[in-house]
Amino acid sequence: MSLRIKICGLTRAEDIDCAVQAGADAIGFVFYPASPRYIPPEAALPLIRRLPPFVASVGLFVNAAHADVKAALSAAPLDILQFHGDESPEDCARWRRPYLKAVRMRPGVNLLEYAATFSGARALLLDTFTEKYGGSGKPFDWTLIPPDLPLPVVLSGGLAPDNVADAIRRARPAAVDVSSGVEAAKGVKAPEKIRAFILAARAAAQEIEAST
Repeated sequence: MSLRIKICGLTRAEDIDCAVQAGADAIGFVFYPASPRYIPPEAALPLIRRLPPFVASVGLFVNAAHADVKAALSAAPLDILQFHGDESPEDCARWRRPYLKAVRMRPGVNLLEYAATFSGARALLLDTFTEKYGGSGKPFDWTLIPPDLPLPVVLSGGLAPDNVADAIRRARPAAVDVSSGVEAAKGVKAPEKIRAFILAARAAAQEIEAST
């Protein structure tokens, strides 16, 4: 199982270095001003420059004005865009970059309809529903994911070192995404949690691969 791992909401150079050394495949930067993990695009630039080849930089946006996305792309060389709001397929695709479309999961959400609407997405990122935009720190019901979903799944929402292996075994996502689950405080990552999360995720993926 070729699992990919993204660590999101990074704001400090030491957290970038820890995530990379631990084996993260992607690093997420939050460009949503209402988030406690917000970082201005110009401040993200030196952090992105620390990333080695083949570790992707991901920019997270929530209902951002086109001018704000354009300014962020001018300031920071992002590899992938991640849209967490009510963006249309046209909003997501207009930047001609690979993108992820987040879906806030709760009973009644039709993921097959989302996959058809956002067929140009690289994947659907599944997060736990909250009234406000932003992470809840709680997992959703993974049985809501249909087995015949035509787009890859990036599993998010309440993941942490102690549950990521079970999540991978049960949901079989293409990737996992964590933010608060590896933090010491909002926007400040805990190195030991990052390492434990990645080790647990890799072990679960290897277990699945060995059994197939």
